[in-house]
Amino acid sequence: MELEARACQTGGMNAPEKIALIRISLNEIKPEIWRLVEVPLGMSLKGLHDVIQAVMGWQDYHLFEFRIGEKLYGIPAPEWEDSGHRVLQARTVKLETLVAKGADRFEYTYDFGDNWEHTIAIERVIDGDPAVKYPRFVAGERRGPPEDVGSVPGYYEFLEAATNKCHREHKRMLTWYGGPYDPDDIDLLTLRLRLGDIAKRRHAGKAAYVKSRLKA
Repeated sequence: MELEARACQTGGMNAPEKIALIRISLNEIKPEIWRLVEVPLGMSLKGLHDVIQAVMGWQDYHLFEFRIGEKLYGIPAPEWEDSGHRVLQARTVKLETLVAKGADRFEYTYDFGDNWEHTIAIERVIDGDPAVKYPRFVAGERRGPPEDVGSVPGYYEFLEAATNKCHREHKRMLTWYGGPYDPDDIDLLTLRLRLGDIAKRRHAGKAAYVKSRLKA
């Protein structure tokens, strides 16, 4: 009974949490490549970066930045600050802080070479289901571009060659990519496995935190 009371005081493992329904859209590409994901408000911007990588099919090979108002968040690099490019630590800012300040729409850039710009929109905040391990995929359309394809122009060139068997670059593009490419298939199995790994790590971290509080 004492442990139960202390679990309630610390929030417990089954206490509901606030969840943000987030829409992720890759800019400048038509038809639109987008995802809808449920993400805990307690997640940091670095955690959101991991979610975006998982659901858009990116491989986390490159640097990233969130632009929220006039501020940039990512992985700070002291050498950049001399040029006036100041980047704040993405690990220390949580979504709930942004929501409290009214930030419901911002930009995310991945790979400063190809410069993939995404629009992130927090559509609404809801009560989470204690039985669900978040983040959770809700919906989406179209497969994301391959890594290092050469930004938007390179993607369109790749898409034309990869989906046309008569194109003179068809075989070379598929060899470079490593197999067939279907722009309409978002590879739901891989997406859910990658997102599930994030959810499992987060759930294990929450369990460890509650356990430590009960022992305190």
